[in-house]
Amino acid sequence: MAASAIFLLLCISVGSFLVYKIHASRKTTRRPPGPAGIPLLGNILDIRGAELHHALANLARQHGPIMSLKLGTSNAIVVSSAASANDALHRYDHILVGRAINDAGRVLGNDELSMLWLPSTSPLFKRLRAVCNNHLFSARGLGSTRPLREGKIREMVDCFRTRFAGQAVDVGSVVLSGLLNMMSNVLFSEDVTDLGVDQAQELQMMINDTINEITKPNVSDLFPVLAPLDLQGRRRNNEVYLKKIYDYMDRVISRRQSAGGEKKADFLDVLLQLHAEEQFSFESINAFLMDLFVAGTATTAITVQWTLAELLRHPEIMSKVRAELQEVLGEKEHPDESDVDKLPYLRTVAMEIMRLHPPSPLMMPHVAMAEGAEVGGYPVPKGTKVIINVWAVMRDPASWEKPDEFVPERFQGKGLDFRGGDTVFLPFGAGRRLCPGLPMAAKSVMMILASLLHEFEWSLPDGMQPCDVDLREKFTTSINMVTPIKAVPRPICH
Repeated sequence: MAASAIFLLLCISVGSFLVYKIHASRKTTRRPPGPAGIPLLGNILDIRGAELHHALANLARQHGPIMSLKLGTSNAIVVSSAASANDALHRYDHILVGRAINDAGRVLGNDELSMLWLPSTSPLFKRLRAVCNNHLFSARGLGSTRPLREGKIREMVDCFRTRFAGQAVDVGSVVLSGLLNMMSNVLFSEDVTDLGVDQAQELQMMINDTINEITKPNVSDLFPVLAPLDLQGRRRNNEVYLKKIYDYMDRVISRRQSAGGEKKADFLDVLLQLHAEEQFSFESINAFLMDLFVAGTATTAITVQWTLAELLRHPEIMSKVRAELQEVLGEKEHPDESDVDKLPYLRTVAMEIMRLHPPSPLMMPHVAMAEGAEVGGYPVPKGTKVIINVWAVMRDPASWEKPDEFVPERFQGKGLDFRGGDTVFLPFGAGRRLCPGLPMAAKSVMMILASLLHEFEWSLPDGMQPCDVDLREKFTTSINMVTPIKAVPRPICH
């Protein structure tokens, strides 16, 4: 096995060098500037040694906001400015509709079922988006699940009060558990976690495992000719993890079906009706439910965690948030969603958090499905990957004053929203790949923040000062904290 792999690598090296020389001699396509690559590896060594979004941003400072990279045998263009992001996400999004599917994502036919991998022109993708927009995230759908979502957030708050009051707690862990229960009840009317257990639980662990596997570097993605060997075992591992998730969802569906046709008026009932009408297979329902869990829980929990970390580092901003909450809510015990629109300063805080610490720092790479697209004036050949460094776009000095500082006031009077219409601010993406769960995610972030900040005084553990809060980032599909924030909640009586 090892000898075969070495032989293949040597063949690829020679072949890549010859292809490189041929293409260099033709000079038929004007490529964006970028670092010089080396045969076989291309620019892989240029992005080592740092978190990926940082490494790409550092290269963009040297080579420009539209940059060419060679990653193994594939060509990529990296976008790091609002203007070039507008080309990719709005002007030419009808061409850049493909997804770069990694090898671990192809197991169990997931690449043909999941919204994560399907091109936006796919009939199944359009059908899934329509179901989201019409049933789950429409004004009517959000209105029908509002009492449930508010109730689950209050359960989360009660957990902080009854189990963790006065002691340091991993805030993100409790919030994530609460969000998993909120999403599971919206989707199929069941709890999936115990809020009081300070460790990952079954569904959370399975989701974490599959996310980690598809985000790890994989030689099969850099050199597809090696994919059949699965040298690092990414595909084998992810097949195990994904099968566990699908088995879990199968059990949920079986419980519903064995209930003798009892209706819960939840999203699973909608999906089962569509299955009865032969619009969705059980396999696509499983993949759909997994996508909704992944998109609707971890990123929201991470945003809450980053918000509390920044507010504890900036006590003066925390005081302004609390003053607004007191003015709007007064002696009201629990905020509800009708209060959220009356909290403009808290909204600017949430927007500034998503600018500094975006839920997805790098968008999943788009792929040009045809010729004709241009980004920043450079043609994008068919098959080229387009990577949008959202983190760099939202810290671009050309668009933002003091881009690395936490200044919520910068959003006051700007007219920006979460929908990415103006690509200087696109925490949820933009265009055809705009996150479908944005309406629920935005409401959930605001409701959780309003609840936690209205009902508790938050402080750092003994011995810690604001400057001790660790803001170092760890990249996966989201920006996690290297050191998850631990804080002490002290209940406030209203």
